[in-house]
Amino acid sequence: MYSENLTEELKKIIVSEEEIRGIISRIAEEITRDYSGKKLLICGILKGCFIFMADLVRHIDIPVEISFIKASSYGAGKESGEIKIMEFPELENYKEYEIIIVDDILDTGNTFCYLEKFLREKGFKSVNFCAFLDKPDRRSSPASAKYIGKQIENEFVVGYGLDFNEKYRNLPYVAVVK
Repeated sequence: MYSENLTEELKKIIVSEEEIRGIISRIAEEITRDYSGKKLLICGILKGCFIFMADLVRHIDIPVEISFIKASSYGAGKESGEIKIMEFPELENYKEYEIIIVDDILDTGNTFCYLEKFLREKGFKSVNFCAFLDKPDRRSSPASAKYIGKQIENEFVVGYGLDFNEKYRNLPYVAVVK
C-alpha cells in the first residue's frame, strides 16, 4: 500500500484518508435520510467511482440496489467531448426506483447532463447525482450533483479511484499530478 510519501510524479495531497472517511460518512447519512422508505438504485460510472462507491454504499443504512454504467468522455487522459455509453443495466425492473448516479469527479458536467436526459427518458421516479470531487471551474454544461464530497481547484488529480492512464487508482488519498 502507498504511504503518504508522494512519488516523483505527484505534487501534493489534497484529500487525506481521514478526510475521505468524513466525506463518506456525511454523504451516506444524507442519502440514508433522503431515501428512507424509497426504492433506491445506486449506479456507479466505471471505472473511477468503484472505490468511492464501495465505501459509500457500505455506510448507507437503508436497502439499496447496486449497478454500474460504463460511460465516458475521456480517452488517454483527455476529454473528447463525445459521451459514450458502453454498458448499462436492463431498466425494465426499475420503473419504481429513484436513482443516484455516483462518479469520482464532476468537472465539465457533460457526462452528467447526458446521463440525466438518458435516465429521465427511462422513467425513473427521480434522477440525482453524487460526485466525490467537484471542479466547478471546469464546468461547460449546466450540471450539478445533489451530493458533493469536496470542491477542488482545477488541477489534475489522482488516487482513490481517479487515474492518469490507469495509474494511481489505488492511492488511499487524492493527490495532484505534477
